[in-house]
Amino acid sequence: MPLLTDILSPDDLQQVGHLQVLARGVVEGFVAGLHRSPHKGNSVEFKQHRQYVPGDDLRALDWKIYGKTDRFYIREFEEETNLRATLLLDCSGSMAYGGGAEARAKGWRPFGAQKAGAQAALSKQQYAIRLAACLSYLMLRQQDGVGLVTFDTKVQKHIPPRSNPKHLGVLLEAMSACASGGETGLGRIFHELAPKLHRRGLVILISDCFGDVPELLKGLAHFRHARHDVIVFQLWHRDELEFGFKGRIRFDHLENDHRREMDAQLLRKQYLARLAEYREQLR
Repeated sequence: MPLLTDILSPDDLQQVGHLQVLARGVVEGFVAGLHRSPHKGNSVEFKQHRQYVPGDDLRALDWKIYGKTDRFYIREFEEETNLRATLLLDCSGSMAYGGGAEARAKGWRPFGAQKAGAQAALSKQQYAIRLAACLSYLMLRQQDGVGLVTFDTKVQKHIPPRSNPKHLGVLLEAMSACASGGETGLGRIFHELAPKLHRRGLVILISDCFGDVPELLKGLAHFRHARHDVIVFQLWHRDELEFGFKGRIRFDHLENDHRREMDAQLLRKQYLARLAEYREQLR
């Protein structure tokens, strides 16, 4: 079973060690934590008063209000709870792209690379695994439950959220076993997953988001309809954003057997125009 230090360096852990992961909306959990709950409990954060009804806990009566109004009112507090987060890790073929000699020559340094050189040429998949490991570490440290779904053309692995610190090893092992390959329909995968996430919480997608944008947005909307908080980390390689290729090059499709040789400079203008259109549609 891999260790956290097999994926993240001590420098990486030091950079993120002071961070917390907080849900923007309300979440449901089992134990006290950092996040707002839809239920009312006995935390230190006062919520509101409401009129007493038979059966209410008498210990919650506000006697000062009673002394002023001669009516019984209950003090309600906002309950804090632990978060249940599910990481969605894209393992499709396009995530395998990581550039090559040009990236190393320019000294691009992605997160987790200690110096320019051989370590700098991370694929998007390797970067995604490091990001997922980092988020898992942070949330488990604050006693939140973390689950994982790896997928390509279908769901490869579905690990339900757990808050036990030993659960990190289970997550890291599944992440490390995520091999890039195959095409994926993000929208279809999300529609399949949404009914399986029974308690509302945080859904974190780590993907390049390549595919049909309307279908992707419908899939994400399914999570929102189930009242999950949704965060998307879209990963790009510089080659995909800048298309700095020159000369006649053979392009190999990473998700099927298609390949085509063409002049990169003639293709660049059309590619960047299509890219801008796609990014605006997704945004």
